[in-house]
Amino acid sequence: MLEITGLRKQFPGGKVALDGVGFEVRPGELYGFVGANGAGKTTTMRIVMGVLLSDAGQVSWQGRPLDADTRKRIGYMPEERGLYQKMRVAEQIEYFGQLHGMSAAAARTATNDLLERLTLTERRNDAVEALSLGNQQRVQLAVALVHDPELLILDEPFSGLDPIAVEALSTVLQERARGGVPVLFSSHQLELVERLCDAVGIISAGRMVATGSVETLQAAAGRALKVVVRGAEPGWADGLPGELAVQGDRHVLVTSGGDDQEILRRAVKSGHVEHFGFERASLTEIFKEAVA
Repeated sequence: MLEITGLRKQFPGGKVALDGVGFEVRPGELYGFVGANGAGKTTTMRIVMGVLLSDAGQVSWQGRPLDADTRKRIGYMPEERGLYQKMRVAEQIEYFGQLHGMSAAAARTATNDLLERLTLTERRNDAVEALSLGNQQRVQLAVALVHDPELLILDEPFSGLDPIAVEALSTVLQERARGGVPVLFSSHQLELVERLCDAVGIISAGRMVATGSVETLQAAAGRALKVVVRGAEPGWADGLPGELAVQGDRHVLVTSGGDDQEILRRAVKSGHVEHFGFERASLTEIFKEAVA
C-alpha cells in the first residue's frame, strides 16, 4: 500500500503548495487524484517519486519509507513527457526497460506486448517526433509499464487522447489493478475518473478536501431530485428550492429539498413530465461542492 502522510511543501517566495496532504492507495485500487490547476497534484506526485523534497511529511510503500531502490520498481508518467524525440518507438521502450534492470530479451518481449495492447505495432519503427500527441502519450505509458511495476503513478495520462486511445489506456490500467497493482493517476476528466476509479482524492489549494470511495463520497453528498418538464409554463417553479435550467422546450429542475409531491403536482400541472426521480450526485457536482 502507498501511504502519503502530512506532506507539506513551500516554495521560495512563500507559496505553500502542499499543506498536510495525506491519503492511501491500496493494492489493486485505481485512485483518482483530482483538483484544479495549481492545486498541488503534480507537486505531490513529484515528491512521491523523489523529484522534489517535502518540507514535512512522509511517503511509505508497504509500511517503509520510499527510497531510491523502491522507486525503480514504480512506473511513473510525468506531466512533462520525457521521451527521446529522435529515437524509434520500439527502441525507446526497450531502452527504458533495460534501464530498469530488464535483460534485452525480456525488454523486447514486454515491448512487443505493449505495442500490441496500445495499438502501436505499426508505428514501432517511427521516430517519436513523427507521432501525434495521442500516440506519444501511448509510448510514454508503455515506458511506464514496460518493467512490470509494482506501483503506477501517472500525471494526467489521458490528456490529449481521443476516445479510442482513452479506452485502450483505461483497459490496460484496469488490468494492472486487477493484478494487484495500486494505480494513482491525476485527471481533469471527472466523468472518466468516476467511471474508472475505486477511490478519489480531491485537493484544493494544497489541502485534501475530500477522499474516499466514489460510493462513500456520493452517499455523503446525498441524493438530488431531478425533474424534466417539456412545454412547461413560465414561472411554474417559482418559489421551489434548487436550480432551474431551460434547455430548449424543456425545463430541468434539480433540488435536494422541498416537498417532492408538491413539486410533482406543479410539474404535472405545468406541462408534460418526462422525468421525475432521485439521482446520486456526480463526481463533478461533488468536486464543485468540495472546492467551493
